[in-house]
Amino acid sequence: MVKLITISAIFFLQVAVAQTKTEKLDSLFQSAVNDGSFNGNVLIAEKGKVIYQKSFGYSDIKAKEKLTGKSVFELASVSKQFTAMGIVLLQKQGKLSYDDPISKFLPELSMYNDITIKNLLVHTGGLPDYMELMSQEENHDGFATNQTIIDLFVKKKPPVVFKPGEKHEYSNTGYALLASIIEKASGKSYGDYLAENIFKPLKMNDTRVYRRWFKPEKVKDVTKGYIYSDSLKRLATPDEISKDYFTIYLDGIVGDGMVNSTTTDLLLWDQALYTDKLVNKQDKELIFSSYPTQSGKATNYGFGWKVSTSSLYGKIASHSGGWSGYVTYIARYLDRNCTIIILQNAMNQNTKIPQAEIRNILFEPIYKADKKKMEEIVGIYKTEKGNERELLFEKGKLYTKLNAEQKLELIPISENKFLADGYQPEVFYEFVAENNKISKYIVTQPELSVRSEAVKIK
Repeated sequence: MVKLITISAIFFLQVAVAQTKTEKLDSLFQSAVNDGSFNGNVLIAEKGKVIYQKSFGYSDIKAKEKLTGKSVFELASVSKQFTAMGIVLLQKQGKLSYDDPISKFLPELSMYNDITIKNLLVHTGGLPDYMELMSQEENHDGFATNQTIIDLFVKKKPPVVFKPGEKHEYSNTGYALLASIIEKASGKSYGDYLAENIFKPLKMNDTRVYRRWFKPEKVKDVTKGYIYSDSLKRLATPDEISKDYFTIYLDGIVGDGMVNSTTTDLLLWDQALYTDKLVNKQDKELIFSSYPTQSGKATNYGFGWKVSTSSLYGKIASHSGGWSGYVTYIARYLDRNCTIIILQNAMNQNTKIPQAEIRNILFEPIYKADKKKMEEIVGIYKTEKGNERELLFEKGKLYTKLNAEQKLELIPISENKFLADGYQPEVFYEFVAENNKISKYIVTQPELSVRSEAVKIK
């Protein structure tokens, strides 16, 4: 009987905690809906179990069709992780090597013979942005495709922005070329290869490569993407804004975007990555590693994923995207098996991805700081460069003010040490007291051997 009571008490306690999280998440997203910063779907899971899944707003504003859990969104740059997985699978199938020059599969680009497939995967190739090059062209008739990009590079032969491996610079060009390499190495279209080797094996039945203007087809539950138009004074689809809208012209390009999916399918993808269904442990170590530049500078980017390690949250693999009215985000807290998936289909000046707020709801603080001591930290500090920095205490949290509109939360990890939220590599603030009063703080970024001080003046 005692055991039954104990088990019941634990169960109801867990339910209460779960309800508290749900209520806080509901409040967060409802507030975002009310201020016009959120229209989309959200799914949050712990150890593969959905703890929160809701839809807010419209799939089709004009028709007043509401979003549902089955709504399909364009993933924008979240597509890059699928492009990278396609390359990994082709490597496992013996059809390419990460160290192959891109010219092995794209001989037209022999002038970039020093750039490897791996350079493209981790954004160290140095190729200029294809969108910028296309904006300089006069003819934008029809649709641009991946071959258009290749032809443009052949025509213009633009020099690299930097030598391969020398720097890290996020590159849509690189991922578009990776899609072309997938097609050359596999002998199949980019969409067919991903479908046969990723989507179908994982039963991601509502996921596909879809280009609504370039190759229209009927897709069940597909959403429309909306962008705020200054001229129309409302949210509008790109073709409502202009038939010549730039995302329409670029709709034929794949690899850097154009995978469409649902929150539920993305959870299947996330959970498969904890198994060997697609790739083994060694492959995943490659995918979720950060690859430094030749000088040793951290890139915090793996194969299609941004990768970071936090003192508070452990290892995190994430990616965001924004394109043609879609704003997307997936974060995988690998040491906790916790997943955040956010898919939005309306983009305006208020639109945001509230990942930090969600994280604060999901994870308990590792150290509960004393309110009085945090209040003693508040004040004006002068840095070694002579700049003044204000520290604020608002609603139980400590912030450093970056400018008139931005502030950065400092999360307590011990009595006197705080972590700057969101910085990679990690930045720490340590406060020093003299005669029982805070006199200064020391800022360190250990991974980059950075150290500076600021003295409290007010």
